[in-house]
Amino acid sequence: MRLTAWVAVGIVLLDQALKYWVVHVLRLDRLREIDLLPPWLNLRMAWNQGVNFGLMASETDLTRWLLIGVAAAICIWVWIWIWRSAAGRFARLSAGLLIGGAIGNVIDRVYYGAVADFLNMSLPGWQNPYSFNVADISIFAGAIGLVLIPQTGPGSRGPGRKPRPRNAPKPASGTALPGTDNTRDGAGKSR
Repeated sequence: MRLTAWVAVGIVLLDQALKYWVVHVLRLDRLREIDLLPPWLNLRMAWNQGVNFGLMASETDLTRWLLIGVAAAICIWVWIWIWRSAAGRFARLSAGLLIGGAIGNVIDRVYYGAVADFLNMSLPGWQNPYSFNVADISIFAGAIGLVLIPQTGPGSRGPGRKPRPRNAPKPASGTALPGTDNTRDGAGKSR
C-alpha cells in the first residue's frame, strides 16, 4: 500500500505544482494560449466543469459537488480493492496513478470550481480543440493499467486461483493434499 500512497502523493504534488505555475505564474488563464512546440505541444487554457472532454459540464454547484463525490468514492473503492487484493506491484502503481490524478482534479474543483486543463497536442493541419492536464494523463494510465494488466502478485496463487487469506494456516507437513493418494494408518505409517 505504500507504493500506491507514494505514487498518489507524487502525482498530486506534480499536478498541483504545474497548475499553479500555469495559472498563477504564466497567467495562462488571462493569456489563454502559449505556443511551445507548435503544433505538437501548446498551452491552451480551458476550465473544465465536467468530466473528460467536458461531458456532464454544468455551472451548477450540484454538478460540481456530485463530480467531487463520485471521484472521492472511486478513490476510496480503488484503495480498498488494492488493499484487500493480492495485487502486484504494477497494479499498486496503477492504483496510485488513478487515485493521485482523481485527487488532483478534485482539488481543482474545490479551489477553482472547475478543473484547470492546459496541455494541448495537435498535428500539422489539425488543431485539437481539447486540453488536458497531468491528472488526466495519470487517471487514464492508471485505469488502463488496472483494467488490462493481470492483477497477480506475491500473495496470489497464480492466474485463475483465489489467493489464500492472509491469516489462513498453512497445511501441516505430512498432511495429504487434495488430489494425492497419501493414505496413512493411525500410527502415521503409509499403507
